[in-house]
Amino acid sequence: MPAHWHAAGDSRPVHSDPEQQAFHAAMAGVQPIPSTNRAQLGGPTPPPRPLQFINDERAALHESLHGQIGLQDRLEGGDEPHYLRDGLAASVLRDLRRGRWVIQAELDLHGLNRDDARQQLATFLAECLHHGQRCVRVIHGKGHGSPQKLSVLRQLVRGWLAQRQEILAYCQARPHDGGEGALIVLLRATKK
Repeated sequence: MPAHWHAAGDSRPVHSDPEQQAFHAAMAGVQPIPSTNRAQLGGPTPPPRPLQFINDERAALHESLHGQIGLQDRLEGGDEPHYLRDGLAASVLRDLRRGRWVIQAELDLHGLNRDDARQQLATFLAECLHHGQRCVRVIHGKGHGSPQKLSVLRQLVRGWLAQRQEILAYCQARPHDGGEGALIVLLRATKK
């Protein structure tokens, strides 16, 4: 649309279209808002994604589905929620279940394969014996990412502990100590 100019130094265009003339008359003296180059805040944020938890669960599921469980693993595992070495009084296990022993150390086996878990458990128990620690917590996990929601490490850890001479007893942890995902273990006293 052609614009006509005012005479004698007026630089405003004159428009022949009445709508354009009305618009420019309404906008007289208006300045554009300067760009602030800022983000607009206040919109909803996406929920956080627990990436490490997702990766751990995925790895546990993969091992459960694809890892081979041989005869040795089947013999080592058990479904017993507790263990008491032969010859010890039932009161030892009862006291352990009731929390009368103070937990002095803990080992978390989450995300480990069975070989690494077994090695770390052996190292942990040796260190506990060396330092005179008698009551410890071993966290094996609940197996939420495993088929049928069964923890492979739960079964294996119970079998491994029952085979070791330094273990007197173990029981499932109380709910505030880890519940189904952990064991409370009583070790023999070290000889001075």
